[in-house]
Amino acid sequence: MNIEVSVLYFAKSAELTGLKSEIITVSSNITSLQLWQHLEKKHQRLFVLRGQVVLAVRQEYVPLSEEPLTLREGDEVAIIPPLSGG
Repeated sequence: MNIEVSVLYFAKSAELTGLKSEIITVSSNITSLQLWQHLEKKHQRLFVLRGQVVLAVRQEYVPLSEEPLTLREGDEVAIIPPLSGG
């Protein structure tokens, strides 16, 4: 079943996509890695963050993996790239 989720982009991911947020349609049963690949396909510049980015679903961190990720209609998915600073 396909659902709509809200994707929130922070820091470098917002810079690379030119967006702060968007609504996308994905399968409700998807892995976090498949979700990331979907976003990379849609926004090819996100590729530079692969291996460094962390997702947060319903405000809980989710590493990129092949583990099933169950999304619900209207969920928020945050894209959190590595932060730099001093």
